[in-house]
Amino acid sequence: MADLAVTVDRSSPVPLYFQVAQQIERSILDGTLPAGTRLPNEVDLADQLSLSRPTMRQAIRYLVDKGLLVRKRGVGTQVVQSQVRRSLELSSLYDDLARTGQRPTTSVRELRVVEAPEEAAAALGVPVGTEVLLIRRLRCAQGEPLALMTNYLPRDLVDISAADLERAGLYEILRASGISLRVARQTIGARSATSAEARDLHEPRGAALLTMTRTAYDDEGRAVEYGTHVYRATRYSFELTLINR
Repeated sequence: MADLAVTVDRSSPVPLYFQVAQQIERSILDGTLPAGTRLPNEVDLADQLSLSRPTMRQAIRYLVDKGLLVRKRGVGTQVVQSQVRRSLELSSLYDDLARTGQRPTTSVRELRVVEAPEEAAAALGVPVGTEVLLIRRLRCAQGEPLALMTNYLPRDLVDISAADLERAGLYEILRASGISLRVARQTIGARSATSAEARDLHEPRGAALLTMTRTAYDDEGRAVEYGTHVYRATRYSFELTLINR
């Protein structure tokens, strides 16, 4: 049973239920309240925090609606596996997961030289059939499969091994090799999982997947990486900040 460290500011214009919900959400996302943690019931929580029961009920409902908590008959309210939220910036998934305490691990499925298919060749600015380095990986977070990633790099760009890719993210390896990533062009979409993808990602066949394709360029304007990735929509989302200019 979790012992929640929550404080509220009754003079704040922010509603009390939202103050409580935000603090519990932060504890879930930073791992203080891991998946499976059982919370005290609403009555006990309300008494513990000196709040009304409707206020506490609204906070819990807010977190249930966000998919961070689940109510189970006979068990109570539990933390569920939190969704990975990734901001849209030029960073690697490995770096983002490590920074937020998600314990990333990588299984390298392929690492070999191939002839560039049409889409990869166009992105890298080379003729179709040019030899390029193909990398396929399964990325996990907190022991759960999260993404299948396919990347194409110019063949002689960097000397890289499977052990390197299991130890660190691709962008970290590129930076360590003196490659300065400057800008990327990225497209986000969605589609249904194939049978093989569903099996690897522990999802039912035909489950919704998020897709992302990206071409990254160095500070000289050279295309140094083309990636096409699929992510579990139940565990992953992209986060955007919109600015009015």
